[in-house]
Amino acid sequence: MPSLTLSASLAAASMSFTATEFSGRDLACRRGERLVFRRLSFTLPAGGALVLTGPNGSGKSSLLRVMAGLTPPASGALYWNSAPLADAAGPHRAHLHFIGHADAVKPVLSVAETLRFWVRMQHGAADLDAALSQFGLRGIADLPCRYLSAGQRRRLSLARLVASAAPLWLLDEPTTGLDSDGTAQLLGAIAAHRRAGGSVALSTHIALDLPEAASLSLAAFHPQAADQVEFAT
Repeated sequence: MPSLTLSASLAAASMSFTATEFSGRDLACRRGERLVFRRLSFTLPAGGALVLTGPNGSGKSSLLRVMAGLTPPASGALYWNSAPLADAAGPHRAHLHFIGHADAVKPVLSVAETLRFWVRMQHGAADLDAALSQFGLRGIADLPCRYLSAGQRRRLSLARLVASAAPLWLLDEPTTGLDSDGTAQLLGAIAAHRRAGGSVALSTHIALDLPEAASLSLAAFHPQAADQVEFAT
């Protein structure tokens, strides 16, 4: 069984985040003409983890996009330390990492160049060595991304979590394409992030070792026919 021990560089680079609480109240989300979920609320404290579950199409990805400020909610609101985020989408995105299904890797750039690009986009201080070490990428740092396997591309995408600090991680099926070692590397990074006061919300179809994580089933917020009519009028 792979070890969850953190790399020395990541442990040394750990930082503490100011205590924060991220929450959503009475959220609804619409995709096109379809209401995906309604009356959904959550609270994610500093150091917390929220695991989103539910069948395909239940709204896990949609909720993560709402959390990231990429999709406005059809109703309800998001809050950061009890302050509404409706008018602060830009600043909100600046203190989070969102990793979706796409790896967003340019074939012509090397592994290290890709990480540097993401850090510049985040406007944060870089810790490339910690990121490369945590996800087993140091040996291929100079390799162009066109030569990476699907699993290596996924680990590179996840390495941005460590390369620049952000208190909130939003991860959509982050273990897709990872082998057992890659999954252990991800869980180690999440554990260190939570110990530093960071928080994470993620969707998954598999059981993950996330101590004291809260669970939110999107199936419980599936809209009824009456809700579809209510939101359409």
